[in-house]
Amino acid sequence: MQAVTGVFKSREEADVAVSALRSLGIPEKRLGIVAPGSAPERLEAGVPVSDTEGPGMGRAMGATVGGAMGAAGGATAGLAVASLAVPGIGPLIAFGMVGAALLGVVGAAAGSAVGDTLEENLGEGIPHEDVYLYEDSLRHGRSIVIAYAEEGEQADRAAKTLDNAGAEDLDTLRENWWQELREGERAHYGEDFDRNEESYRRGYQAALHPDRRGKPYSEAEKDLMTAYAGTVLDRPFQDGYERGLGHHSRGAQDR
Repeated sequence: MQAVTGVFKSREEADVAVSALRSLGIPEKRLGIVAPGSAPERLEAGVPVSDTEGPGMGRAMGATVGGAMGAAGGATAGLAVASLAVPGIGPLIAFGMVGAALLGVVGAAAGSAVGDTLEENLGEGIPHEDVYLYEDSLRHGRSIVIAYAEEGEQADRAAKTLDNAGAEDLDTLRENWWQELREGERAHYGEDFDRNEESYRRGYQAALHPDRRGKPYSEAEKDLMTAYAGTVLDRPFQDGYERGLGHHSRGAQDR
């Protein structure tokens, strides 16, 4: 299986995308949405809702979501529902087990038990290197669709379907994310910022990988040398990494 994701400007667009993915033969258990908002206090027929907060929520949420069938209506009808309050982002709602897995990765430092189970059973997991983009997109009111498709033709068709449904380009989102931070980072870094920006930004983004969050450079250096083989991990890279470590804590304090 291959994870295919799309970022949409609204929940309505995400719902349309999920309906289109269903038409490709992708079953409910391989589809999910994460969007800003809270789960309703009550769902029809006593459907359980997981409403958790903070790291370590994966197992609790997985136990609730595992057997739950939601009553959300529309494209998300029949999908399990879970919600989580994420510092710096706000309340989020997830539909489907794969939506819950992505919610777990966003809400915790290094993923969730749900996500680990999906990776074991479905193959390639949620792309952790892009988690910070998903977080920023959710912070800006966007919704995320994720599907596990069969590798090859179905995965290619799923990616094209998301594009046709209006999914935003990740490279564009990445550039927009950096442009919002750029002037503040320039002021912090000083007069050599333009010359060292590329390496500084690379280090900054490296620190946002869920597996490295909270790890000082000295502790993460061996992993970084492997992940960035062929790249010079110079002083600007290290400065960017150290600066990136505080990105989420600063965001949580500012919002």
